[in-house]
Amino acid sequence: MAQGNIASSLLSTMLRTNVGINAEPAAVKPEVLLQLYDIENCPYCRLVREVLTELDLDVEILPCPKSGERFRPELVERGGKAQFPYLIDPNTGVEMYESLDIIAYLFETYAQRPMPLKWRLGRLQTIGSMLASAPRTTRGMHAKPGTQPRNLLELYSFESSPHARVVRERLCEMEISYIVRNCGRSDWREWLLPEMRKALDITPNSTLENRKQLQAQEGKMAIPYLYDPNTEAGMFESAAIVNYLQKTYRT
Repeated sequence: MAQGNIASSLLSTMLRTNVGINAEPAAVKPEVLLQLYDIENCPYCRLVREVLTELDLDVEILPCPKSGERFRPELVERGGKAQFPYLIDPNTGVEMYESLDIIAYLFETYAQRPMPLKWRLGRLQTIGSMLASAPRTTRGMHAKPGTQPRNLLELYSFESSPHARVVRERLCEMEISYIVRNCGRSDWREWLLPEMRKALDITPNSTLENRKQLQAQEGKMAIPYLYDPNTEAGMFESAAIVNYLQKTYRT
């Protein structure tokens, strides 16, 4: 994968310092997956995804890139307009536009605690998210359709990961819906690079189920990780994942 691609993704991460990384799990988890009509590089969508990471809530992403014909028309029929993000909560029957309203809903319904100050200053967060979108220009914004798998792909990710971002961008462009298994950080040792953890024989003591599951399943913890139940393939490394998506699901 081109170094410039990762470099600009890293810049986007730096512009959202300490947002969409650390997780303090919600008091209650949805029994049925939340669904989010989403555009990867949309600054308003990013805010919602950041909070989903911070609350350790998994979500089904329904990508709606520009000129997309898979989920965009579905949203217009459902909600009345092509505006993003749009949250569906099958557990409560709630469906809603507006990123800051969605964030407030997630804290009230699932976190069941007051919103941190940074999210009460939501309009400032919106400006910060707009700045973070700039380095990625049009990546993840325009449809380059692929084939929708029968069973949903699962992406172990956290929102601010520069490497996971390039995978999410490609999934958005290909209009492939997938499940985000959020893997925010809850232990200082998780800030060490996987290679450093291996060299020092350090295993983080994460409290998060997705991280513990991936560690137990694969023997290590690194982001991103894609699991495809259709082929039973599982892989780390963003470049390998993007190549796999292109090879397997490109039309």
